[in-house]
Amino acid sequence: MRLSIDRDRLQQFNSLEFLARQVVEGFITGLHKSPFHGFSVEFAEHRLYNPGEATRFIDWKLFARTDKLFVKRFEEETNLRCRIIIDNSSSMYFPVKSKVSIANPNKITFSIYAAAALINLMEKQRDAVGISLFSDEVELHTHARSSLTHRKFLYSEMEKLLPTALAKNKKTTNVSHSLHTIAELIHKRSLVIIFSDMMDHIDKLDEMFPALQHFRHYEHEVVLFHITDKKLEEQLDMDDRPYRFVDMESGDMVKLNPLEVREQYQKQFASAKKALKERCDRYRIDYVEADINNGFERVLISYLVKRSKLH
Repeated sequence: MRLSIDRDRLQQFNSLEFLARQVVEGFITGLHKSPFHGFSVEFAEHRLYNPGEATRFIDWKLFARTDKLFVKRFEEETNLRCRIIIDNSSSMYFPVKSKVSIANPNKITFSIYAAAALINLMEKQRDAVGISLFSDEVELHTHARSSLTHRKFLYSEMEKLLPTALAKNKKTTNVSHSLHTIAELIHKRSLVIIFSDMMDHIDKLDEMFPALQHFRHYEHEVVLFHITDKKLEEQLDMDDRPYRFVDMESGDMVKLNPLEVREQYQKQFASAKKALKERCDRYRIDYVEADINNGFERVLISYLVKRSKLH
């Protein structure tokens, strides 16, 4: 039985905002800086207040005269185009569980719910959102739109990925190729949000970083949610007994005791993670550690609150 996205769990994000830090290209009045109005912050006009949006730009003096809520629109305001990119390779279906739920997620379930929460938030802001799914190739790339019908379509596409168990088809990862392809498909300056465990073949690690830089080359703002199960994938925190480890993408198998390799494994994982963080800093990409054991709500709210303070 396929799981569905619980819309009620997304409502807690309605009091938050996701504002673009840099100039973006939009097409209707919204919250974000646009390159097409210059950089003036001069008042342009009033518009009716939409319930649920931020109240900081309400003209209270006008409200006192008219008993109606109007928001001040400034010349540089526009809405945002957001591109959410989700890794759908087989490694994202780790850890393998008999029953997956949002309270007991694997990496893909965590990512889908976090993405759904952001789509819900963007819709409240009247921002346009599109999604892209990839594994060894781009599997889906939708238009970026802001209608209710489009949001429902995005939810339905993401719900197809919500499993009750491991996906049967083995899908390898080609992060660099897929991200390069998606970067070429985004024609407007956008906010790009990536959900991925960033696990690729060891020989391709140096290729992943130029793929991330490709988005910055086209002046997109980029946020990378690095999805991991910290206890198992980073710390190898397992009982000291023999296990059979199976590669979820290739099917390759090895038998060993975690005690024999834990120290060296932790060092190598930490080194790779440090390199990813440093490259993200260099390219001005927001790097967000996303441990699925913390829950998508805690991770997402923590990031949005931190971002609002730095904005």
